[in-house]
Amino acid sequence: MDSQAFPGFSPKLVGFLKQLKKNNNRAWFNENKDRYEVDVLAPALDFIDAMADPLSRFAPHFVAIPKRMGGSLMRVYRDTRFSKDKTPYKTNVGVQFRHEHGKDVHAPGYYFHIDPDQVFLGVGIWHPAADALGRIRDSIVGNPGNWKRARDNTAFRASFSLGGQSLSRPPRGYDRDHSYIEDLKRKDFIAVMNMNHGDIQGTDVVSRVATAFKSATPWMRFLCRANDVQF
Repeated sequence: MDSQAFPGFSPKLVGFLKQLKKNNNRAWFNENKDRYEVDVLAPALDFIDAMADPLSRFAPHFVAIPKRMGGSLMRVYRDTRFSKDKTPYKTNVGVQFRHEHGKDVHAPGYYFHIDPDQVFLGVGIWHPAADALGRIRDSIVGNPGNWKRARDNTAFRASFSLGGQSLSRPPRGYDRDHSYIEDLKRKDFIAVMNMNHGDIQGTDVVSRVATAFKSATPWMRFLCRANDVQF
């Protein structure tokens, strides 16, 4: 789909998610599956399709795959095997545009999220594996100037705020007096931009999201180079 042809997300999408939150059981979902297909699944896939072209212009190694399973859209079904919460469905729409070499949510990516209460964008790496985390930390130590320019880029920080979890103490093997010790303590290298439901209902939602993601280029480039993948 042409990015300019995407009409925006209907309020029906959030309406469905609100009702699912109140009726998170298989019987209700099965009774309303046609609504899910029309009001949630179809527009989410159309949005992913519409993002493919703008994404390719500034981040050509990240992919937009409009598939029901195994693509950019995260599954509606929750994995309850190891959770006390046994509700079967996610009450949000989650889209991750992953690196072409990324296999899961722990790889570098651009993230788009809608739920009944909020809309936000995310960029970076959430819960990177130990080897990937070590490479990022080593890159900060080895290239402090590049790190500062990526982290503090004006356009990036005008839209995004750094987030995620951090260690309470300096990681083993790193100087506790390093000038960027607070960054070296990070367990997640993510940044978040908050939006609202009105922002995603217009025909300009694709350009809004693409512009925000593009502003994170210095951040994403640093993380990719740290992990020896192309940006």
